[in-house]
Amino acid sequence: MEDLRLEKLVIKGEEELKDIFKEIDNNEYYFSKLVLDAFHEFNVNETHFNMTTGYGYNDIGRDVIEKIFARVLKGEEALVRNQFISGSHALSTALFAILRPGDILLSITGTPYDTLHEVIGIRDNASSLKSFNINYEEVDLKDNEFNIPKILEVLKSKKIKLIEIQRSKGYSARKSISVEQIKEVIEEIRKIDKEVIIMVDNCYCEFVEKTSPLEVGADLIVGSLIKNLGGSIASNGAYIVGSKYLVNLCAERLNLPGEGIDVGPSLGANKSILQGLYLAPSVVSSSLKVAVLTSYLMEKLGFKVEPLYNDKRVDIVENIYFNDKDLLIKYVEEIQKNSPVDSNSIPIPAPMPGYSDDVIMASGAFTQGSSIELSCDGPLREPYIAYQQGGVTYNYGKIAVVNAIKSLIKG
Repeated sequence: MEDLRLEKLVIKGEEELKDIFKEIDNNEYYFSKLVLDAFHEFNVNETHFNMTTGYGYNDIGRDVIEKIFARVLKGEEALVRNQFISGSHALSTALFAILRPGDILLSITGTPYDTLHEVIGIRDNASSLKSFNINYEEVDLKDNEFNIPKILEVLKSKKIKLIEIQRSKGYSARKSISVEQIKEVIEEIRKIDKEVIIMVDNCYCEFVEKTSPLEVGADLIVGSLIKNLGGSIASNGAYIVGSKYLVNLCAERLNLPGEGIDVGPSLGANKSILQGLYLAPSVVSSSLKVAVLTSYLMEKLGFKVEPLYNDKRVDIVENIYFNDKDLLIKYVEEIQKNSPVDSNSIPIPAPMPGYSDDVIMASGAFTQGSSIELSCDGPLREPYIAYQQGGVTYNYGKIAVVNAIKSLIKG
């Protein structure tokens, strides 16, 4: 009886969601054309798939990839490397590249994601920014908006070197940040300080909104290739895009001063990075549809969700509030069970490097930790939120979510 009720709800939901899905399809077309035009502009050909080793001199494929990313994300320069192990690694690289002893880093979206805590020195670490006498301050959001009066007060009282904006919510209950919100706050910031560097953590947000944060005044954007822009094909890596001067500083931090962006072997990754970007508009579109369907079904079944199914979306993440540890664990287990890889594995809450709480994570993915493939995770702390993201195709995601919900209903 419950299965039949759910099946009817899915049918009803997909009918009600037609207009939302059509808008997502329209965005997919826009980004597909953007990517294809960039491929044509820089004449991608088979020789760009060739690999380099050692120093990575004259890696024409790597160089073309970075031109394409700069064009697609609307920046002057791009650093796109498989030497980055994660988006957090790229963020850390940028912070260490730009900040110097005595400088102040200001986060204006509250406390950053858990994996940056030891980078910054929020949690003690002898390799942190804090250990190099780089100071950190933060301003929390207010009602899911930038607290502009407080931000301006800080800017007027001291010299801030770098402002960090984390668009996606991380393991928090706040809403994710839109480009329109970023535009508004940057306009106010520039009235006080035209030189402060503004860096945006763009993870989970690429190809969701048509405007890049770089088009509204950000200096750098940073993201991972095992999220949106890797299209489930790139096996690792991340990007830093923006000001040519700042991107080159980041390249010199990643590699070494004096060589920077001109070195770094691709080691056979060029094809997967290019193919991943090519497929990214479609995969992000599927991920958004899976998130919208999940939100619709869970809300109708009485769970609190964020965003709501008909909210404007700025990333691919869906929060499901369980307010119950066992329900969170059960749902994550079921997502794992309905994944293509390691479906027979049972996720167990456990400590993870960079996190302060035990984390449970379903990630039955072809690439370890790939968040653009359907994944679901969350820290074991109240209010016991599942953070679900990804879906290589809508139907694979739909099957997994519907089966997970069936299991919840059955208890």
